[in-house]
Amino acid sequence: MEHSSAIARALSEVGPRLRRLRAQRGVSLAALAEATGISRSTLSRLESGQRRPSLELLLPISQAHQVALDELVGAPEVGDPRVRLTPVRVDGNAVLPLTRQPGPLQAYKMVIPATRSTPESCTHEGYEWLYVLSGRLRLILADRDLVLGAGEAAEFDTRLPHWFGSTGDGPVELLSLFGRQGERMHVRARPRPRTTSDR
Repeated sequence: MEHSSAIARALSEVGPRLRRLRAQRGVSLAALAEATGISRSTLSRLESGQRRPSLELLLPISQAHQVALDELVGAPEVGDPRVRLTPVRVDGNAVLPLTRQPGPLQAYKMVIPATRSTPESCTHEGYEWLYVLSGRLRLILADRDLVLGAGEAAEFDTRLPHWFGSTGDGPVELLSLFGRQGERMHVRARPRPRTTSDR
């Protein structure tokens, strides 16, 4: 009997925990519904305790918030503070998502190999901010051809033809902030003057 009451208590705490997590991250029900494919009404009923939590509902929510399923159901802490993020391969780059919530701005750490040095410009909706951690990044933006070193940043409207990659001298490690609807960072960075070594 104690076991079943403990399960019932744990299930009853899932809804308030989901609401707190969403509020802490500043995510609206509409944004979460778009990120998970679960209707706003279902999410609302889940948070208010009117809908019983299930794996079919909790898994997409945990993926959208980028938190472990244990965190949603209130599993006890195991005492390990490390965040285990798994890089993915995108066009030959190692990409590590850093943002743990759905929303207008997403953050990534990227490692671009030296072999990705052939420009292939593209355009799409959004706004991007790049910060070079190490290596030399070549950025082609419309008719500008720039090289950024460690500690330099650039930002641009991704509706302009653009490409970024390695200069070919070695891999590049960088941070990227990307806003799909054109959200801008509040950091402004002027490109440094080109030198003959950049060519």
